[in-house]
This record gives sequence, structure tokens and C-alpha cells, in this order.
Amino acid sequence: MKKKYHEFVKINDLKDMFNKSVEKFSDNIAYKLKTDKPGVYREISYKELGNTVNSLGTILIEMGLKNKKVAVISENRYEWGITYLAVVNGTGIIVPLDKSLPANEIESLIIRSGVEAIFYSHKYDEIMMDIKKRNTTDLRYYISMDLEENKDGVLSQRELIKKGNRLLEDGNRKFIDAKINPEIMNIMLFTSGTTSKSKAVMLSHKNICSNLMDICSVIELNENDVLLSFLPLHHTFECTVGFLYPIYIGGTIVFCDGIRHIAENIKEYKVTAMISVPVLFENMYKKIIKNIEKKGKLDKVQKGIKISNLLLKFGIDKRREIFSEIHESLGGKLRLFVSGAAELDKEVEKGFNDLGLKVLQGYGLTETSPVVAAENDVYTRLGSVGKVLPSLKVKIADKNKEGIGEVIVKGPSVMLGYYNNEEATKEAIKDGWFHTGDLGYMDKDDFLYITGRKKNVIVLKNGKNIYPEELENLINRIQGVKESFVYGLIDKDNDPVISVKIVYDKEIMKEVYNVEDEEKIKEELWKKVKEINKTMPPYKYIRNLTITEEELIKTTTLKIKRFEEMKKLEKNDVEKA
Repeated sequence: MKKKYHEFVKINDLKDMFNKSVEKFSDNIAYKLKTDKPGVYREISYKELGNTVNSLGTILIEMGLKNKKVAVISENRYEWGITYLAVVNGTGIIVPLDKSLPANEIESLIIRSGVEAIFYSHKYDEIMMDIKKRNTTDLRYYISMDLEENKDGVLSQRELIKKGNRLLEDGNRKFIDAKINPEIMNIMLFTSGTTSKSKAVMLSHKNICSNLMDICSVIELNENDVLLSFLPLHHTFECTVGFLYPIYIGGTIVFCDGIRHIAENIKEYKVTAMISVPVLFENMYKKIIKNIEKKGKLDKVQKGIKISNLLLKFGIDKRREIFSEIHESLGGKLRLFVSGAAELDKEVEKGFNDLGLKVLQGYGLTETSPVVAAENDVYTRLGSVGKVLPSLKVKIADKNKEGIGEVIVKGPSVMLGYYNNEEATKEAIKDGWFHTGDLGYMDKDDFLYITGRKKNVIVLKNGKNIYPEELENLINRIQGVKESFVYGLIDKDNDPVISVKIVYDKEIMKEVYNVEDEEKIKEELWKKVKEINKTMPPYKYIRNLTITEEELIKTTTLKIKRFEEMKKLEKNDVEKA
């Protein structure tokens, strides 16, 4: 995909991007926030956002944080965004931390990164006071997002902004006039995993900005769009696509109140677009279909899909009219889902598109800032993650007989390397090509398909490869299955037996299969798994099944932590023995 499909504003760095948006969209609403009063919102214009960021950046420089590392940890909120922008746009290096980490891991990452200041929300008060008391880090400043004024050695972010504003009024231009070097590290992101294994990815303004321009050239959103922020902001997918991209295009950001409130948030904020992960879209789709079934309207909807798909062949799109009730239940404005971080079930992608809700799949990694490939208005192909972004090159290395190999990437959005880890950097980047660790293939039209992670592949003794993600997608379609984990259980001949752990929904099992007893539930699910087996070659057959109501261990972007799940399974086997 070398042609750029939509116009975009050229940007040299994030400061340039931010200043251009503040100037161009001055009166537009950048953030719409809930207040303590139901139905009353606080609207923050781009002009106000610009002034606040300038004030915070100015005071941070005065505090001696120029070119220093500054961490931020909190739930998704406005204060997180202004911290990020104030640090990267003239102060120093931003280090976003995973909000779900336990206290010992947060402390370890603070030490490893060498941050000298940290912004945090009320939730982390106790952890920060403990770290402050023991004095194990390089931290000089503890800054609360929630305090009205400084207290007990903790600074108030609001108070800092007021002080910075007074400095600006007195003519201090240290932050406003700060020059950005787009080639050096200004963002440090830790990959998901345990502290000992997580690597610190070094990103530059050039990395992020090249990705923003690429995204803007293939996905058409504008200043009238309202985007719901759901995924954790420390994750590069949400940070680049759900935070920086809306600011780049002059859109409005609103925050989700939690996974249970997504539908009502979409409706109340009149959300037009949403960036998230497959499991969320898959669950949303299941709920929509379940509601249609409960109302006895499934046949009517299926007939509507046939009619609308026929009309589409003649260039007539009546989906929003035919399925207006579904659209109204989601606020009436929603038109685009962007899915990334894992493969989306083909049936869900097709199902949403049939209803007039466009779903675009994308693919990327923290190390690529993050997007490598994406579908767009012109190029979509079911099951693929679209075409490679304009400024990037992708090759499939070490292909097997099926044409599947490791996806390797080259271009301006590839990271600078891993912080203080030259060995890991050399292993990942060879001759300028970043080795993703993901397996995939390209079809004849250059659509990219991801089949799984290299390290997750189950290799049988006969040399056949099993991709767990492929089987999990099929199993997750079974009614009553919330999620699944496919793995290789080593037998006495040291050959992996393809096995699955299924998390079931007790209510749906009772409703659909009329079973409540666990053994009966297992029987019903086994029947369905065996039906899937019949559609595949024998070497892919699932031969072992365990069931549970307990959720699988996942990252903050809802990916299964496979290594930890395996440890859990092995522990259970030892306990049984």
C-alpha cells in the first residue's frame, strides 16, 4: 500500500502536531468529561488544552526536570493526557506505567527506568507513600492528580498548573520555545510481562509521528468524530491511536466508565468511533445478537442482511436504515470500530459490517509505534489485518510449505531499541529489519494475515505446526463459551496432545443446553468441540478438555498470559497427583 488515500497534515514532531491542532481546532472540544452532577459535562477546548499543557510543561522545566524521565500511572483520564503532552513536548522523557501492576513491580520499573518524578492518581497514594518512605528510587517529586494543594511532601498537579500559568504570564518561554529532537528517545514503554522479562522500548517523536501520518492516510476520521477511550493509556495502541490520533485530527476524546458501561457510554456521548481489542468487540456482538434473539427478531434481521447485501452490489447502502433500531441502541452515531492487538473472529467482523457498523482490523506492536498494517475504506479482506502502512516495508521470513513465516518490519516507526539491553536489541533488529515474533503470510494482493505468535506454536513430533489462536477462534464461537486457551499437553511419548481449557458461561449453558451440573456442561461442550474436530485434519484434533468458570489470566489489553496459564495448569496437575 504505497498510495496515501486521505490527505493529512505533515508533522515533524509531537509538539508540532499539538501546536497545529491547538491553532486549527482552537474552539473544538478536545475532551468531554463527566462531573459530579448527572448529565452535566465539563468540555475542554483545544485552546484550554494547549494553555494547560504549556503551563504544566513550563513549571516542570523550572523544577529541574528538563531532559529527565517522568513517569505517569493512573486510570484513563484527562490528567494522564496533559502529563504526557507536557513531558514529551519540551520537558523530557515520558514513562507510562501499567496501571494494573502490583506495588513491587511498579517500584521495580521506577528503579529500572530511573524516573525522577511521577504523576499518579489517588488509587496509588499508599504505594507511592511506601516507596517515598523507603527511599529506594531516584524519585524527587511525587505529584498527585487529585490533590487540590500540596500536602505532606506530595505536590498537587493542579497547583503546579497554576504556578506554571503565572510563569507564562511573566514571560517564561522555556517550554513554549523548547526545540524537539525527533530522532532521540522521548518515550519509554515497558512491554507486558513480568518485571524480569518486560523490556523497555525506546521510541522517538519521529517513530510516533510517522505512524500518526500513516494512520491518518488510511483511516478517515475528522474533527467531528467522538472517540471512546477504553484500553489502558499506557498501552501504545491506545496511546497512539486512541489518544494522540484524535488530537491530531481535532476530534473529541471521552472516557469509558468500565467494561460494563461501554454500551451506555457509547450512547450518552454519541460516540462515532472506538479503538479496542477483539475480545471486547466479540462480546459486544454476542450481546447484540442475544438481544435480537430475545426480542424474537433474528429472522427479520437475517432477512434484512440478505436484502442490504444485495443492494450493496448495486452501490446502494441502506444498512443504517434497515437496522436503525440496533444503531439507535448504540447512540445512533457509531460508525467505526478499529480492532487491534490480536486477531478478530471473522464472523464478528462480517456480522458488524452486515449491520452497517464498519470494522477495520489492524496489526502492530509496541516496538513499531504501534501500527504496521490496517484495513481501510478501500481495502478490506475478511480475516486479514489489511495492507502494510505507506511508510513501512514487511517481509515474511523463513516461510514454511504453507507460506507462513515470521513477519519482519522496516521503516521510520520501528523503535530505536530496548533501553539498556543491547543484546535484546541486536536479536530483534537485524540489518534494519525488526523481527516481530509473529507468524503470518501475505496473499497475492498483498493483504497481510497473522496466524499466531512464533513462541505459541505447538510443534508435533511429525513436524506439523498447530496455531493455538486459530483453534481458539473456532471454539470461542460456541454458545456458552466465554473464552478458551489451547495448549499442548505432553504425553508419555513426549508428543504434545492438543488440549483446551474452556471458560464457560453458566447462565447461557442453562439457557441454551438446559444443563447446570458441571459434568453435563462438559459433555455438551465436548460435543461442540468434536463437531469442530470434524472440520479439520486429524492432526489438529482437540483431544483433551478442561472447563472452568474462572477467567483466564490476561494482560491489561485482554491478551491471554499463556506462560502463566501453563504454570497454573501444571500446578493443578501436580496437586491432583
